[in-house]
Amino acid sequence: MTNNDECCPKFSDKDIKAWDEKVFNWVNKKFIKGKVFTLFFMPINFGQVITRMDKNARMSGAQLVNNLCLSEHSSKWNMNIYLAVDKEVKGEENVTLSGKFLSKVYEGDYKDTGKWCNDFTSFAKKKKLTIKNWFMWYTTCPKCAKKYGKNYTVIIAKV
Repeated sequence: MTNNDECCPKFSDKDIKAWDEKVFNWVNKKFIKGKVFTLFFMPINFGQVITRMDKNARMSGAQLVNNLCLSEHSSKWNMNIYLAVDKEVKGEENVTLSGKFLSKVYEGDYKDTGKWCNDFTSFAKKKKLTIKNWFMWYTTCPKCAKKYGKNYTVIIAKV
């Protein structure tokens, strides 16, 4: 990858402001859902799955919404990913998410995920909210995070 290559858009200060310590009420927010094989929570075929999902979305005329891709680690061996779209996509599992969602932005190495999760749990408790379901939004791939010099992850939880 050269300095001019961009596979992931930069997560900007505006994005941080929009997602840090926010509460959202989603009503039938559209996503397409994919499954990624993981080995002790480390994604193995993420690139293949997201490339297929992106291609099918574009072929269906769907727009990606805010480049939002939620990861839901369901076990050491599986991760569900939810790619936000503006309409149904042929050839993909179309799902909607509804409810109240809490978000907070973190920056740093993925090895800090445990610390972030502990902090997020405390953050939710201070807001008197109970976490029902966790999602991670890895805003850039590792190559783009290195290129941009920042590695942002947004924790989003249904509360």
